[in-house]
Amino acid sequence: MKAMLLHEPKPVEQRPLSLGEVADPKAGPGDLLVRVRVCGVCRTDLHEVEGELPMRRSPVIPGHQIVGTVAGFGEGVSGFRIGDRVGMAWLHDTCGGCEFCLRDSENLCETANFTGWSVDGGYAEYTTIPAAFAYNIPDGFPDEQAAPLLCAGIIGYRALRLSGIQPGQRLGLYGFGASAHIAIQVARHWGCEAYVFTRSKGNRDLARKLGAKWVGGSRDEPPAKVHASVIFAPAGALVRDALTVLEKGGTIALAGIYMTPIPELDYLEHLYDERIVRSVANATRRDGRELLELAASIPIHTQTQAFPLEQANEALLALKNSEVAGAAVLRCATAL
Repeated sequence: MKAMLLHEPKPVEQRPLSLGEVADPKAGPGDLLVRVRVCGVCRTDLHEVEGELPMRRSPVIPGHQIVGTVAGFGEGVSGFRIGDRVGMAWLHDTCGGCEFCLRDSENLCETANFTGWSVDGGYAEYTTIPAAFAYNIPDGFPDEQAAPLLCAGIIGYRALRLSGIQPGQRLGLYGFGASAHIAIQVARHWGCEAYVFTRSKGNRDLARKLGAKWVGGSRDEPPAKVHASVIFAPAGALVRDALTVLEKGGTIALAGIYMTPIPELDYLEHLYDERIVRSVANATRRDGRELLELAASIPIHTQTQAFPLEQANEALLALKNSEVAGAAVLRCATAL
């Protein structure tokens, strides 16, 4: 099969991904063999490709926002048929028996595998997934619109929950890419006011279109302090900016897997009055199921820009340069 392979991290301008022919994957016990239709392009992929996340295997096929169809089964799989449409996310599998898995925190499992990082992912024509970690995609979402829900949507939903935002409150969103453009639709559905902090004109326009109450830059003063914020951009300096406009008792959720260093904070100015800063690490299958159900009921509309599989480097470069309004996706089936 055809796949985009990462052998060594490099700046994406140097085109670190190469198109190659590799053996078709085999479904092991409990696994689904999936023919990939589309795969979303995530900022986590960019961090991996450029080396901000250490490689866990080489070469590796990146990609973890996968929509495809079941093409085969491993031993012991039930509940799926050939041709069923399924989704795959960042969490590929867990041990199921550690203290974190047993207390409903499988996202923190010490031996978890992650799609496109520790195991091959979806920048390819085929991949495999444990059936227990596959999602049913709601009807009504075309493949390209469904793909961003599987990480951008899931992690944004978890970040909103961990921020503690309540209906009727003011929510700050820092960075307005794939995750934020889904999160704002959830927040608006909950009756929250959204204050968006972003640099890109295209993303500012999209934020207004999706109902933002106010849009500006990270150093701009919003019309009122916010009760909670989610930081999607991987810039540590935003933490201090966000704390200056956070209400007493508010929480800032850091939704990225990577962030540049956070500057020194002044305790009285930034943290006092019971303000909280917390990270968001991966997501659970429960988060995924809840988000997909919510996405269908709202319904959420994702805005996407599609690239052919062989242009994965170009898609990542566009993401890096904030040239994608919404989410980028790769059309993998077209390479067959």
